[in-house]
Amino acid sequence: MQALRAQLAPRLPGLGVEVAAQIDSTNTELMRRVRAGLAAPVLLAAERQSAGRGRLGRAWDGGEPGATLAFSLALPLAPRDWSGLSLAVGLSLAESLHSAIGLKWPNDLWWQDRKLAGVLVETAGGGAAQDGRWVVIGVGLNLTPRAVAGASTPPAGLQELLPGIDAPGALARIALPLAQAVQAFEHDGFAPLAARFNARDVLAGRPVRLSDGTEGVARGVGPDGALQVDTAHGRRVVSSAEVSVRPTAQPPMEGGR
Repeated sequence: MQALRAQLAPRLPGLGVEVAAQIDSTNTELMRRVRAGLAAPVLLAAERQSAGRGRLGRAWDGGEPGATLAFSLALPLAPRDWSGLSLAVGLSLAESLHSAIGLKWPNDLWWQDRKLAGVLVETAGGGAAQDGRWVVIGVGLNLTPRAVAGASTPPAGLQELLPGIDAPGALARIALPLAQAVQAFEHDGFAPLAARFNARDVLAGRPVRLSDGTEGVARGVGPDGALQVDTAHGRRVVSSAEVSVRPTAQPPMEGGR
């Protein structure tokens, strides 16, 4: 991890880099620190998680050691608008890893209609007025394809795209670009990234169903990161973190995904 510290130091002076052999959840641990007033900029990776978490309170099973990369990044952050942060994170990961990786709104990386990675973004106050707002960005990345009981989307593995890559190698590819992306988001927001996100959008032009039962055709994201869905009653703009979306048909052949 010394090389990773040296890589990140110019961009994030004072950032700690930690590796836990086993932990309940890297996001849970860093949120505990923030809420206890013990926040410090840190990247925390885990060889194994016993209670990994995903979006909407879903459990995330990291499997055996070496099957996944799980890490979280805690930083103080003060963007003008938080909208689209998870999309900016996903875009950074995809661009750092492989040109074939697509993005599924709002927080997943997909390859060949299978889930490769997920992003969980949480925020909290630092425990004192002067501490401001902190963000904890969690990433769970599958390295090997594996069966996951009850998964709504079959998992993919990064080694299918990058044979032989391991957790340290994957982290070395994505950590610095991620830090740069988060800092750029703090200054510029999501709008400058919308076109790049839409170029990798695996839902674009596909029939989709929202978790509230609404059906329509996905039409990409707007400058605030909200999903645009054409329904029988007109265009609906979906921005709620409490809404999930699933495709209901395979992508068109010309989409290349």
